[in-house]
Amino acid sequence: MLDPVIDFFRRVFAAIGQGIGVLVSWIVWPFAAFWAWLGGRGWMVKIPVFAILIALVIGYGYLLYITQFWRGDDPAYATRLDYSEVTVSAGETREDGTCQPSAMVEVTADLIDRNVNQDNWVPSNPLHKAGFFFVLDWNDTPFLDNKAAFQLGTNQAIRRTAVELVDRLGRVRGTDSINMNLQMAREAANYREDAWFLTFTPPFLQPSTPARLRDARQNLLAFNRELASCDARFDARADNLLQFLDRVTADIGSTSEILQRRMEAASFFGFDARADDRFWFTYGQLYAYHGILTAARSDFREVFAQRNLEGLWQRVDEQLVSALQVRPPFIANGSASSLVKSHLESIGFDLLRVRSNLVEMRDVLDR
Repeated sequence: MLDPVIDFFRRVFAAIGQGIGVLVSWIVWPFAAFWAWLGGRGWMVKIPVFAILIALVIGYGYLLYITQFWRGDDPAYATRLDYSEVTVSAGETREDGTCQPSAMVEVTADLIDRNVNQDNWVPSNPLHKAGFFFVLDWNDTPFLDNKAAFQLGTNQAIRRTAVELVDRLGRVRGTDSINMNLQMAREAANYREDAWFLTFTPPFLQPSTPARLRDARQNLLAFNRELASCDARFDARADNLLQFLDRVTADIGSTSEILQRRMEAASFFGFDARADDRFWFTYGQLYAYHGILTAARSDFREVFAQRNLEGLWQRVDEQLVSALQVRPPFIANGSASSLVKSHLESIGFDLLRVRSNLVEMRDVLDR
């Protein structure tokens, strides 16, 4: 009675084994053919080829290391920002005669430090830019692109904040001259995000993205020193906070639209090679804005108190904390009929909740 069943499964497993063998042979064939070709060449050819192969092995090993080991990405970092001893808004005179530095500037500089000093900036790595053996972009694969997407998401928030610091916050009613430290910080923060120090065009050397971001950080810290000595300005007015919230809501609104378009590619099995970089970009953006908005509460403390924004802020803070607790090892993009959870839908919902409460805060300021 069991013989036909056993025979059936034997045939199935034999077919699976043959299929795996064919797949392995397809994968191995180019390497075997290359090895056979190399075997008939002299050492004048073999030595450069071996050198290139060794460089690729080391390079891809380093790429694997920097993409899989993350440092300084504690999702609860913003909850530990303590401004309880700060008694005045940014730029206001303190009891000792100095002026209050900007918490927003400090946190933005710390976010840059996290990206390029505490950790390795992945998007500039030449093998990351080259993709999977120079034929497939890492964004089109489900691996080795998560950290880069996270860093680009945080950098998006850094860039937005740097622009607002120059245009409105670092000057009074937009009539003061632009602070040069903030201007240089904005230019450096908006530099290309994937620049390596070597280029194929003359003069073949250029500033790398990490180097320019370090410049931006130094300029931000220099502005805060100017502010502390009362040699710079920070205009902590309600309309400036309103304008900043407008920019943040527009920024995360654009990200929400990108998530929505990606969710249209959802499948029953939830597999989507592009879902992971969309998720981690959004996560990085929320990660950065959590700290920056926490700092904004300190910089605009008088506005928050006068307009009774504390309740709304607590909701935003709780939503950001909740969103940043979700760090799945695999990002699925399941359809509505699928049993697989859609992580894009989950973080997209958190994003919209944050945006909705920021819009409500903006409306309170506009009354």
